[in-house]
Amino acid sequence: MTVARSLLLFVLAALAEIGGAWLVWQGVREHRGWVWVGAGVVALGLYGFVATLQPDANFGRILAAYGGVFVAGSLVWGMVVDGFRPDRWDVAGALVCLVGVGLVMYAPRSG
Repeated sequence: MTVARSLLLFVLAALAEIGGAWLVWQGVREHRGWVWVGAGVVALGLYGFVATLQPDANFGRILAAYGGVFVAGSLVWGMVVDGFRPDRWDVAGALVCLVGVGLVMYAPRSG
């Protein structure tokens, strides 16, 4: 159950961070205004909070592993929200990152 909870928290963190960054992008680059930027800042703050709920106590490990989730999640977000179509190298890179998440977070450790 701990791995499932951790994975769910990674997904929630990705939604908050990627969504927040997208909202800021929309507010600034697409000229949608400061309300979008403000919503993005709130979402980015929520991302920081969600990361603290991970069961592992090592900040560096959590953020390092989350980086892989962020890479894959960003590509998925682009596909769903912006119509982006990743090429085979995007997909391969995301898969490598997700393997890294598994190794960093869930590999058996001594002690």
